[in-house]
Amino acid sequence: MRPRPRDTRSRDSSCRGQQRTVKPSSSTLTTMKSLELIQNLFHGNASLLAQVEYSYSSQGKPPGPVFWICYTAYAILIIAAWWKIFSKAGQPGWAAIIPIYNWIVWCKIVGRPAWWVLLLLICFPIFFIILSIDLAKSFGKGVGFAIGLILLSVIFFPILGFGSATYQGPSAAPKP
Repeated sequence: MRPRPRDTRSRDSSCRGQQRTVKPSSSTLTTMKSLELIQNLFHGNASLLAQVEYSYSSQGKPPGPVFWICYTAYAILIIAAWWKIFSKAGQPGWAAIIPIYNWIVWCKIVGRPAWWVLLLLICFPIFFIILSIDLAKSFGKGVGFAIGLILLSVIFFPILGFGSATYQGPSAAPKP
């Protein structure tokens, strides 16, 4: 086996004066400063992005079968309720399962123009409230029922669809 070459540099403080210092060039300093500036500007935002957790639970597991069964039951109930509401209003029931088109039909039922769908896309909560109030009035219900449609949709939309309420025409239609 061959002996390892000996390091000729001394590690004690007496030889520090003999060490050679390397000064970086001005272009290297400029590059380093610009990189440091970029890191300072974007580091805060990057750390915020790193804190986002995309899991559904604290253990990082996806939702279990009970969640999916409840979610499917909820979706079927709401679709069936909207199907009945559309049928009572003289519109095709299948429109309840077509995204965006169901909003167009909803606007038609309550007497609002179809371009209100754009308003729903921009600010859903406000126009959902307005259309829910109009829907309740179109079926002869009051503002109290409309509040129920807004706050307890899972209960009040099926009541409207499967109950004895009858469609009385668009409530938001302009009066002659």
